[in-house]
Amino acid sequence: MRDGIISTIPDRCQRCYSCIRECPAKAIKVVSGQAVVLEERCIACGHCVKVCSQDAKNIKSDLGFVISLLSAQPDVYAIVAPSFAASFPADYRHIPASLKKLGFSQVIETAFGADLISTVYAQDFEKINGKPVISSSCPAVYNFIRKYHTELVDNIAPIVSPMVALGRYIKANFGEDKKVVFIGPCIAKKSEILDEETGGVIDAVLTFTELKDFFAIKEIIPGDEAIIPFDPPHAYMGKSYPLAGGLLKTADISDDILQKQVIVVEGKSKVVEIVEELAENHIDARFIDILFCEGCISGPAIDSHLNYYSRRQKVIEFVEESLNRTDKAVWKSDLYNNRNLNLRRSFKAENQRRPMPSEEEIKEILRQINKTNDKDELNCGACGYPTCREFAITVAKGLAEKEMCLPFLIDELENAYNSLRTTQEQLHSAEKLASIGQLAAGVAHEINNPLSTIMLYASLVKDDIKEIKAESSDDLSLIINEANRCKNIVSNLLNFARQGKLNIDKFNLQNIIVDIIQKLNVRPEFKQIRKEFIVDLEDFIVSGDKEQLEQVFSNIIQNACESMEDSEVKKLAIKVYTNDTHWCVDIQDSGCGIEKGNEGKVFTPFFTTKKMGKGTGLGLAIAYGIIKMHKGEIYFRSNEGSGTLFTVKIPRTIGNFTA
Repeated sequence: MRDGIISTIPDRCQRCYSCIRECPAKAIKVVSGQAVVLEERCIACGHCVKVCSQDAKNIKSDLGFVISLLSAQPDVYAIVAPSFAASFPADYRHIPASLKKLGFSQVIETAFGADLISTVYAQDFEKINGKPVISSSCPAVYNFIRKYHTELVDNIAPIVSPMVALGRYIKANFGEDKKVVFIGPCIAKKSEILDEETGGVIDAVLTFTELKDFFAIKEIIPGDEAIIPFDPPHAYMGKSYPLAGGLLKTADISDDILQKQVIVVEGKSKVVEIVEELAENHIDARFIDILFCEGCISGPAIDSHLNYYSRRQKVIEFVEESLNRTDKAVWKSDLYNNRNLNLRRSFKAENQRRPMPSEEEIKEILRQINKTNDKDELNCGACGYPTCREFAITVAKGLAEKEMCLPFLIDELENAYNSLRTTQEQLHSAEKLASIGQLAAGVAHEINNPLSTIMLYASLVKDDIKEIKAESSDDLSLIINEANRCKNIVSNLLNFARQGKLNIDKFNLQNIIVDIIQKLNVRPEFKQIRKEFIVDLEDFIVSGDKEQLEQVFSNIIQNACESMEDSEVKKLAIKVYTNDTHWCVDIQDSGCGIEKGNEGKVFTPFFTTKKMGKGTGLGLAIAYGIIKMHKGEIYFRSNEGSGTLFTVKIPRTIGNFTA
């Protein structure tokens, strides 16, 4: 993408979207997080430059060209905008001498160009009949109209700007070979000299910022230079052009507040508003004087620490003290002698408006950024657009990215963070399972042999003692029972350690769940539980390791039943169903639920909340490992005190299981 008058410095752009909020032309598009200025849409008003706190906007510079021009040409004219007093408040009287020291042969006030065109405006004003006429001195204004309100192009006054008027004056009076450099506060002037109607009249444009850089390069301190007057032709009331209403003052057109035939408009928001009103034929006036900035004294390159009122005061001060030095007779003679100078131009439409997207497209964009109803549209403005709907329209036009919506981005980041956290937890659990599995295999092997011996000899002693006391018999039974419990623990450890392999087969998982429920029904402690088994399928043929999956559901269902030991309502609901990719089983209990602090420990080996001697804390850890080996999913939702829902998902296709 080719850089235009204004471009973005990528390394400095911080995604604040201030420039997007400020751009009246929607000429800035975020591409990969960077605010890119679209050259063909840009009107060069420079408001994005003013609001960029990171200095991330670059203005096309003519400084290098001007330096080379001055070294090669003996006659280079500097024409200075009358707002220079606001940019150099302490040193404005020294500017002509400072420019001469830079190498300019003549230093002239652009305000004389304003005087020239004001006579044309005064003549045309008397002839206005019908549609309102819009002043054409501000290039940002007519750029905006040409690109975004082409229906108003014919309303633009066919008169050149003061800059071009003075350029034509110099070429006509001093020679076509003379080079002319305009110096002012306006970035849009850089686009004006490229216009085919005015090209070749002005050779370069320097902003006041560039001029200060030029002084620094040449080590010139304006305040140290002499005070000399500008070179002729000298200006008169054209000096007031940088102030709102300055054109009317110079052309002697009444701007009485009760005079509805003339409207003066300044400032971006008011300009956009008046242009839209004109486009809708809501304005009944003969003439509208428009400046995109709040007067040229607020131009984007004014480069002054003064506030609006102090800048205005400085320009008025310059106007008052210089008017007294202007020979009005000579001034009138200069105007008369150039009465035939061509100060006309035309304007062509350069439509950049993109088609309005359909309502369906707008709603789809809103849906994609989680705006499904009016209440979701926060209209927070963080994206740079005033409303969510306007943002969606801009996205649909290809001028914005969905990621510019801050609430949407926060939701996406939160989802990504939660996903990352879940993955980290799963990885952590997997690492634990692997290390504990190795430990379990070794421990189980070492314990299993002596444990078998204890059980064998305890049974032999019980059989051999004929006349045994009841107490001794109970003791031996306790030894045997506890040894059996240890044997079960060892068996679980071995199962846990052997999760590296699956014996894949096809079987009906529904039947396995029914068998598990039937076995639980015969246990006295579970008989009061009301059990519901809901099946949405005619068959539930699963590919997987039958024995290991049976262990998974046995562990989960038994845990669910045990959690309801102290519940008034004892209900177990099991539902099997399917989606496009998985067989699914929901196991819902009405038990005690899982405490908030324990939710992250549920699948951790050896973690249990059961009473002493009731559990090993391996059941769910084993279940988790088995389901992950099947490339499935296992998760839960729990409300403390009101039950838990476990969901198990098994892929419908076998995939690359370890056989």
